[in-house]
Amino acid sequence: MFTRLRVARAVIMILLVAAACGTPPGEARTEWVLGTLCRIDLFEYGTKENYAMLFNRLFELDRLLSASREDSELALVNRNAGVKPAPVSPELMTALSRALYFAGASPGPEGKAAFDPTVGPLVKLWGIGSSDERVPAPEEIASALSLVNWRDVILPDHSDGENASAERVLLRRTGMALDLGGIAKGYAADELARLLYQKNIPRALIDLGGNIYVYGTRTEAGASWRVGVQNPLDSRGSYLGVLSVRNTSVVTSGVYERFFEAAGKRYHHILDTASGYPVENDLLAVTIIAHSSIDADALSTAAFALGFEKGRELVLRNNAEALFVFKDKTIRLTAGARAWFELSDESFRIVE
Repeated sequence: MFTRLRVARAVIMILLVAAACGTPPGEARTEWVLGTLCRIDLFEYGTKENYAMLFNRLFELDRLLSASREDSELALVNRNAGVKPAPVSPELMTALSRALYFAGASPGPEGKAAFDPTVGPLVKLWGIGSSDERVPAPEEIASALSLVNWRDVILPDHSDGENASAERVLLRRTGMALDLGGIAKGYAADELARLLYQKNIPRALIDLGGNIYVYGTRTEAGASWRVGVQNPLDSRGSYLGVLSVRNTSVVTSGVYERFFEAAGKRYHHILDTASGYPVENDLLAVTIIAHSSIDADALSTAAFALGFEKGRELVLRNNAEALFVFKDKTIRLTAGARAWFELSDESFRIVE
């Protein structure tokens, strides 16, 4: 029998930064989109028109990037796997191209990528976070794994001058499926930040299911936002420390986000593309701090799957910072993250 035990990704973050703002906030807006609860707070700029602009963009991106919607553009690509190329929008091409970059940048065991956007068959098989979650049979896992290979995603070649507006994507083999769940919310957060810039809105809090983007600074004088980092061993709303950051994204991946238990064993949602089972290492969570939310989103998953040493190398190569939380309750930080982080839970300790 399965026991459902889920904790939303770092919900404490948005509560802490909102409470830290010196100006009385206006009404924030929350909607279910991108498969999660999304909350945006524009404070004194929170007009009906501004919120409509931002959420309309989120709903538009959901129609393009969702792996769970049968009518999404991504679903069309998946239905045509092994058959023919499918037309894609610039948005899907941008998100997919960045996902493929991180696949190539995160080599793991057995030549598999730690971050692979073709993990769709494996994600669907486990069904973690859905009503169909279960522990698959080994032969089912082997079959799904045979379809996971980012190198079998064929993108258009514009070297001959072909019109880039007519872009198409082909999945080489029947049964393959893209899943951009590890990068779509990051892409969406960057899009919202772009719109905020265009509209000259100076500050905002964006929480896309735990993908946090603190836009601008907390005050006109340039004060930093204070973003709480969820304690992965405690209940929702408990944090182990605080990051003081500005105009940046904070994204966490960990074993506490989405999981179920069967026969006394916990199965979390970060899947190992070599074994087909949830990643097993000495980490509880990885928090990424980066100006690019799409990068922070992908890096949080990739760094967790790679483990501390290789994960840290990947983070630093991509101009980001990270906080690694281990099962023994130690914390390791990159230099930038150490400068921004203040530990508040003394049951954890920072080590070099």
